[in-house]
Amino acid sequence: MAMRRGVSLRCCCLFLFLLLIENAHGNPNYREALAKSLLFFQGQRSGRLPKDQQITWRSNSGLSDGLFAHVDLTGGYYDAGDNVKFNFPMAFTTTMLSWSTLEYGKKMGPELQNARAAIRWATDYLLKCATATPGKLYVGVGDPNADHKCWERPEDMDTVRSVYSVSASNPGSDVAGETAAALAAASLVFRKGDPRYASLLLRTAKNVLQFAMLYRGAYSDSLGSAVCPFYCSYSGYKDELLWGAAWLFRATNDVTYYNFIKSVGDDGGTDVFSWDNKFAGAHVLLARGALLNRDKNFEPYRQEAEDFICRILPNSPFTTTQYTQGGLMYKMPESNLQYVTSISFLLTTYAKYMRATKHYFNCGNMVVNPGLLTSLAKRQVDYILGVNPIKMSYMVGFGPNFPRRIHHRGSSLPSLANHPQSIRCDGGFEPFFHSSNPNPNILVGAIVGGPNQNDGFPDDRSDYSHSEPATYINAAMVGPLAYFAGGKSG
Repeated sequence: MAMRRGVSLRCCCLFLFLLLIENAHGNPNYREALAKSLLFFQGQRSGRLPKDQQITWRSNSGLSDGLFAHVDLTGGYYDAGDNVKFNFPMAFTTTMLSWSTLEYGKKMGPELQNARAAIRWATDYLLKCATATPGKLYVGVGDPNADHKCWERPEDMDTVRSVYSVSASNPGSDVAGETAAALAAASLVFRKGDPRYASLLLRTAKNVLQFAMLYRGAYSDSLGSAVCPFYCSYSGYKDELLWGAAWLFRATNDVTYYNFIKSVGDDGGTDVFSWDNKFAGAHVLLARGALLNRDKNFEPYRQEAEDFICRILPNSPFTTTQYTQGGLMYKMPESNLQYVTSISFLLTTYAKYMRATKHYFNCGNMVVNPGLLTSLAKRQVDYILGVNPIKMSYMVGFGPNFPRRIHHRGSSLPSLANHPQSIRCDGGFEPFFHSSNPNPNILVGAIVGGPNQNDGFPDDRSDYSHSEPATYINAAMVGPLAYFAGGKSG
């Protein structure tokens, strides 16, 4: 849900000034940041950890997940600083990691194998969720209300590991559409290297999208307090149906999906892109057909994508996006950087399509070229990596000054190696959660929620709106980091 605030002339002028002087600060090491952004996912792993696990303060966890439903639902990722597996944001994370790899894999160098590993950790789990029980899609493990009352390591979890699912009688077109998108996008990542696995992903994606299309309904209505207010489907499920079908169309080129896409309809205009609202991402993905393939059938989506960008650019006559004095996009007071990374991904990706086809467009009288989009995306990426008024890197472990007290259970509690005794549900609040000491374990690569609208950051563990990392913040950052690490050419 976007905050539709105008941008003052003063803010716009300051923003342009910051763009002009940003080179004076020097460019951050994007390749280092890319490596760390992917390493972060190892810290979020649930299940039995592999021998090559690099974040060694984490251990096995959630090994009985799925037991309540008599199925194996081990694996996957904890979404943020808690110990719950929410499949809706996890699937979006997977889609974005896959899209990043498809668009920028050639720029990733040795990190390409780490990106694929991060994707596969999620897709192995999502496949279980989609195939374990006919007619059901499992969409989460762990009671979030019970979990959020505790401050304990995932390795020590003693909260109930409830299992949640959607079905024909309790539909979830949103979570099913996103799961289908994730599996379809990932199938393209593995198509050359592991065709058998890719085939399984694509076959499952088709089945899950068919389920989403046949049994319409929001998973929030079916599951209530198990997913709300944490990951309610605020934007409805139409965007996930469009997004899922767009990815199936890209993976199959089957006209059935194109016809379905046409039937879904329009979003009425948006200025956000997130785990909840996929319209802008779907439009950019579909606009690829208009630009790269010169297919006029996709012209409406090109127009939608460009309308979205006109709402983002600070000097556009149609902008609805606020910027801080330091030049950061500001969409929401809670976890704002998730919107910054997701929108930056769309900016670099659309610029890539534009550059490949020498395409320009207009926002009113303002001519938009690809360089304008990449400059804005670079400013956002650089801000996150420490080029900001307080010189704070919002990526943990990157640069000399980064958040030390992140809202994250595993990071803030001593590791099993240093504290082998179990820490029960409320045992972590004192002395750990309420301590002013830095977290004992550094969750390298984690991008936190970010600064407030005044470019300030208190580095307070209890301030989850600003201090909590999340998989979907990082997943969307991988693409822009690879883009800038590999140079700006398309």
